[in-house]
Amino acid sequence: MSDAGQRLRRRRAPRDPQATMTLVAHLTELRNRIALSLLALLVATAVSFWWYEHGLGEFIRAPYCNLPEDLRYGGDAAGGCGLLITDVFGGVFIRLKVSFLAGAVLASPFWLYQLWAFVTPGLKRNEKRYGITFVAVSSLLFAGGAVLAYISLSAGLRLLLSLAGDGVVVALTAQDYIGFVLSLLVAFGVSFEVPLIAVALNLVGALSYQVLAKSRRWIFFLTIVFAAFVTPTQDPFTMLLMAGPMILLFEIAIQIARIVDKRRAKRDALEHFHDLSDDEASPIDARPSSLDEPVDSPAASPRA
Repeated sequence: MSDAGQRLRRRRAPRDPQATMTLVAHLTELRNRIALSLLALLVATAVSFWWYEHGLGEFIRAPYCNLPEDLRYGGDAAGGCGLLITDVFGGVFIRLKVSFLAGAVLASPFWLYQLWAFVTPGLKRNEKRYGITFVAVSSLLFAGGAVLAYISLSAGLRLLLSLAGDGVVVALTAQDYIGFVLSLLVAFGVSFEVPLIAVALNLVGALSYQVLAKSRRWIFFLTIVFAAFVTPTQDPFTMLLMAGPMILLFEIAIQIARIVDKRRAKRDALEHFHDLSDDEASPIDARPSSLDEPVDSPAASPRA
């Protein structure tokens, strides 16, 4: 084996056949996975920084530029749609902020997999197979929430800016508008991940269907409260737009937990005696059972 191969082998966290790891090994693996995730985030952010001038910036400004002319500032910007920058470094910070968030979304399948791969050594073999599904579903849910937020942006902006009334010139700064857009996209994306956490806890046996079913009303009520506090706009339209899909996703999560617990109960019933040692007596079912009826036949009758 070459020297490079030996050094790489020494850097890996030692494991034993029972998949136990020391504290130092856990910290080493955590450091390596964080480093890989940061590297992927750096590359994705660099790509997004280049993408900003090739459509990403226009994509962010589109909900504002689609508003009626009396609700947006035209100035000398192209297309009659402009955002104000009030300091020298404002444009740089805006571009970096947008690029970082876009990079985090682009790299999310990779760093989500690193997160799951760090957790899986403590899980059973049948629980590790959910890793790819977890990464795929979490990425789709975040993207779905962000898309829903983007679709609702124009309606929310029109409602909020129209409340200023007549005789008011609306001129948003780039920092305020882009910060508002990014916070709304992140809030919707993260909120759609919360029901997936309930499913993940159920899959590892930490949260049962009975608990979720009994807490259904409280879950739905707290979902509405959560949406009221998380949405940056604080208007009922955006709050209901977030709370409605979240309630639906939570109901789907509860039904998934019901199916998982039913399958787990059947599997446990079949494997009831498998964990007993050879010198341990198995439990006996003391319930009475019916006896077979005697069969009347010449061979069974007593001889004279």
